[in-house]
Amino acid sequence: LPVPPGFTITTTACISFTKTGKWPAGLEGQVEKCVSQLEKQLGKKLGAPEDPVLLSVRSGAVISMPGMMDTVLNLGLNAVNVESIGKASGKPRWAYDSFRRFIQMFADVCLGLER
Repeated sequence: LPVPPGFTITTTACISFTKTGKWPAGLEGQVEKCVSQLEKQLGKKLGAPEDPVLLSVRSGAVISMPGMMDTVLNLGLNAVNVESIGKASGKPRWAYDSFRRFIQMFADVCLGLER
């Protein structure tokens, strides 16, 4: 299978954020630039009402640690575009289930909320 385009935020930037609660200087602009490049490359927009770019946010490590790393799938799904994705795929239940799983992963990984 082909690997989709993406970008990496370094461990150094993540450690800095964990310590300070703030993005390192310049990171926000770099992320915006990378997202813009992905949008141009794919011909889609993140969070667009129809056919949006959806991102997978994955943590990584120097060594493989299956099942141990945090992941948030389908970043970019929202209450508007989930309907158009359901219609376009002909599988509205799948689209809403993907949105539900995104909300659960985001709440767990990003907000630290328990199930």
